[in-house]
Amino acid sequence: MPFDITGTIKEVFEVQTFANDFKKREFLLTTENDKYPQNIIFGCLKDKIELLESVKAGDTVTVHFDISCREWNDKHFVNLNAWKIAKQSSGAADESSNSANSDVVLDEEPPF
Repeated sequence: MPFDITGTIKEVFEVQTFANDFKKREFLLTTENDKYPQNIIFGCLKDKIELLESVKAGDTVTVHFDISCREWNDKHFVNLNAWKIAKQSSGAADESSNSANSDVVLDEEPPF
């Protein structure tokens, strides 16, 4: 089941490489429109790390993600795996354009 959330990117971390050339890159998102904003860490796996090439700290984005859980040594770990990042345009650009949808879509692939 896919989910989405809007917030501001607080930090983008370096690419991590694991066995069999598996790659992962994480980023920290601060939620918006909440009474108590939260910092949430998301991961981009394999070819999805390219999604983070065009965003930086301070950008407002909508993250589309899946939740996965794995077990290791009788402990469970939950991962939030981003598969699409839609960069939100600035307020000034919204006023100058009459477009109904001003999101910049960075990836169109469905979550399956």
